[in-house]
Amino acid sequence: MQRRLEKEWELSIGPDTVRLFILKAKALSAAVNEDYADGAEHEVELDGEAQDNHHHDGLVEERSEDLTEEELRELINDLNVDEAAELVALAWVGRGDYDASEWADALTAARERANKRTAKYLLGMPLLADWLEEGLEAIGA
Repeated sequence: MQRRLEKEWELSIGPDTVRLFILKAKALSAAVNEDYADGAEHEVELDGEAQDNHHHDGLVEERSEDLTEEELRELINDLNVDEAAELVALAWVGRGDYDASEWADALTAARERANKRTAKYLLGMPLLADWLEEGLEAIGA
């Protein structure tokens, strides 16, 4: 049985806001996974005649994926320094870099590394949604 961490922390970023990030990150991850799930099925062989008639049907879908990433990037960029550090610390706890009992250490490290590339850093995490979700669960939020 896993023991819940005593609430020794206060989040300035609301858990519901983090859950919004999780939903956006899951949507982004699902869009990427769909592209690769079928493997070679997406390859198109073109002969001389078909090359002139080929149109990319996925442009509208790609645009919507870009919007999801852009929206998530903007949401992260709109966070204040404390909220951004907490989001990074949650991802680290969820990823297992820190235990929930080390929340203060994770937060201190995230604040020390704070910069204007937080969105790029977080969006570069392949399992961002899962790690944020696990981080929230670990700290009992």
